[in-house]
Amino acid sequence: MDWTAGWKNNKRYYDLKSYWRNLFGCTVHKLQIDAGFTCPNRDGHVATGGCIYCDGCGSKLRQQGPLPSVTDQILYGKKYYSPSASKFVAYFQTFTNTYAPVETLKALYDEALAREDVIGLSIGTRPDCLPPEVIDLLAGYVQKYHVWVELGLQSVHDRTLKTINRGHTYQQFLEAVNNLSGRGLNICVHIIMGLPGESDKDVLVTAKTLAALPVNGIKIHSLLALDGTLMGQMYREGSIQMITKEQYVSLTADVLELLPPDIVIQRLTADGYRDIFLAPVWAANKLDVLNAINKELERRDSYQGMRYK
Repeated sequence: MDWTAGWKNNKRYYDLKSYWRNLFGCTVHKLQIDAGFTCPNRDGHVATGGCIYCDGCGSKLRQQGPLPSVTDQILYGKKYYSPSASKFVAYFQTFTNTYAPVETLKALYDEALAREDVIGLSIGTRPDCLPPEVIDLLAGYVQKYHVWVELGLQSVHDRTLKTINRGHTYQQFLEAVNNLSGRGLNICVHIIMGLPGESDKDVLVTAKTLAALPVNGIKIHSLLALDGTLMGQMYREGSIQMITKEQYVSLTADVLELLPPDIVIQRLTADGYRDIFLAPVWAANKLDVLNAINKELERRDSYQGMRYK
């Protein structure tokens, strides 16, 4: 089996850059946008305090003062990536980017799409913040634009979601996926490895569960301890043990083997803000982690989808 044929890359998984190049015939970059949203898990609508790993400060841009307009953020981002990309996707990233009246959302999304070379949207949100009118709004863009909805899940296990104070259940996530599917929208799911109380088996159950759902993409990273978070406090107190690089690399390879070969791997690692990053130390070197994952797949002579059923 030539498992790279459809991906048209030299990797052992289907990365986002390859997916977009196959789809649009050119390099596409995400432009990160902070549109000033908050989160129902912080403002008291669902809970307060947020997830135990979230510092609640938002983007660096937000911390520097009043936020520039969506247009200004796009223009700045384009200068950063040019001339390596000719098309862009506006990534509404910070906090819950569907948590506002639909009229407000439409104005922000329309502003982002007003630039001719912005070909789509990627909307980061929560499973419990997608009422029918918001899904209708997002689905209304798909005839003309490329649209992703990124759902923070982290785990399919409700006991874990309660431990990390996610403020929603797996059933709410499942309902969101069912409501989004069939509308022409691409669904990307975020998961975290090394969560408190979770075993490798728990992570693989999450992977197998997502592999059976109408999911188009996935983002994976290790649990990070950041200063100013409950996780950071737990790490300083020694009440939680962070996943090792070796464990993370091996488990990531296991997950990739279980996922369908056509799921787009949007991320395989992440680091925290340098000024508040505590642990794990190895996660601060993203390139080293990616190289280690590639080497592990090569060592196994393995690839994404090898164990997918």
